[in-house]
Amino acid sequence: MAATHNQTRLGIVCGIGAGALWGLVFLAPELVGDFAPLQLTIGRYVFFGLFSAVLLAPLWRGLMPALTASDWRALVWLALSGNIVYYVLLSSAVQLGGIAITSLVIGFLPVAVTVIGSRDQGALPLRRLAPSLLLCAAGALCIGWQALSRPADGDVGRQLLGLLCGVGALASWTCFAVTNSRRLARLPQISVHAWNLLTGVVTCALTLLLVPLAMWWHPQPHAASAWLWLIAVSAGVALFASMLGNALWNRMSRLLPLTLVGQMILFETLFALVYGLAWEGRLPTWPETFAFALVVASVVTCLAAHRTPRALAQSTPG
Repeated sequence: MAATHNQTRLGIVCGIGAGALWGLVFLAPELVGDFAPLQLTIGRYVFFGLFSAVLLAPLWRGLMPALTASDWRALVWLALSGNIVYYVLLSSAVQLGGIAITSLVIGFLPVAVTVIGSRDQGALPLRRLAPSLLLCAAGALCIGWQALSRPADGDVGRQLLGLLCGVGALASWTCFAVTNSRRLARLPQISVHAWNLLTGVVTCALTLLLVPLAMWWHPQPHAASAWLWLIAVSAGVALFASMLGNALWNRMSRLLPLTLVGQMILFETLFALVYGLAWEGRLPTWPETFAFALVVASVVTCLAAHRTPRALAQSTPG
């Protein structure tokens, strides 16, 4: 019993740590505001791919026979939806609408994944998720009201575009999460860690193809010091968020029951919101506070709908 309690505490600590590190990805676009989202995305995933390649090298020979052409196509799709497209939209949302609004939108990720997965065999019917969906809708309205009634720079159109980019990022990562989960279920011979490294390498390869596009689309010159700062931020986000954050999350997933794992993603929203408010040097507005409360309530009620006695018995660590 004591061992289980200690595992739970360690798992929660790992979940908090992962959320704190993942929250940094929301701050990075503000730190390098002189660069376009595409440039930051390329920087982040080039370093993520390099770090992944180093860790993947000893496993390469053992993994290659286990991967099919279908698996490689899935890796390409996952690299696009979960990394490149997602982070371009996320960075655009942050630069256009601010960190606070973007983090609150992304906070609905657990609910969005559950709704998409509701068509899977054995999933809960949508009527069981009605309370969560109503809270989700109320939170979305609250976020939209905050974004459009008090635009940070006085430009409602810019704020609306940022909000739409945030919704696009949410949709992109939801597709990634569902597809990734289904693909891993078909590959029991490959560890989650190795699959994450493979995704990093494929993302890096695709990212390099975008370099000419970035040079053509964003030809504005930058000082050498600015490029060095972009490199430092990109490497930092790749190391702390993509590598260490993912490692902590994977560790947490092995220590906590499934009914707790989903709740841990709320720490990413919380830390991203804290970082954003600290960056802007202000306290949260009432709409932001209320929206965060609705985000939490929506996710918690969504998870509570899954807490059947049988599920609890099966998910309790031994």
